[in-house]
Amino acid sequence: MKHLAMTSRALFGLNLRKAVPPRDRREQMSMPVTTLDPRFSDKNVPATGWEETRQALETAEVWWVATVRSDGRPHTTPLVAVWVGEALYFCTGDSEQKAVNLRGNPHVNLTTGCNSWDSGLDIVVEGDAVAVTDQDVLRDLAEAWTRRWDGRWQFQVGDGGFKHPDADDLVLVFKVAPTKVMAFAKGNPFSYTKHSF
Repeated sequence: MKHLAMTSRALFGLNLRKAVPPRDRREQMSMPVTTLDPRFSDKNVPATGWEETRQALETAEVWWVATVRSDGRPHTTPLVAVWVGEALYFCTGDSEQKAVNLRGNPHVNLTTGCNSWDSGLDIVVEGDAVAVTDQDVLRDLAEAWTRRWDGRWQFQVGDGGFKHPDADDLVLVFKVAPTKVMAFAKGNPFSYTKHSF
């Protein structure tokens, strides 16, 4: 499918906010308030610490992003993302359903984990997806994708987004600075931890 060759500014108009460069984000983010929800946790279990949760964010290979269509119906699809400087970044073609949805509603959930019941840590990140158009930030992110995926995901930077080396289509890049991260530990013990920012 041929993507429309529009700039990010034209696509997102006044909702476009400049993303903070990844290298500066860590200094600006405060530590989250971490709480354990005893209703969904085994007795006497500690909350999942932020460092353990953050490690899961940094090493996750597949994410599911949930966006909202203009008629209110959800749209969920898998993708790869990178956790850089205390924010999660993902990309999408400019005519894909998630990009269409984000034009009208920036709220997203990104989920990762495993489908087993007795082990693992499932993570849900809540926040707003903000288009990234700054060339320096995009260069840093392209390098992060290449490093994270051993060269399997390579992007070039241009027109306020990414481009695949063998295509001219614009790939939009989004930053999600979490407002809340939920960590669901499974197995022995079970726990539900909320990290609020």
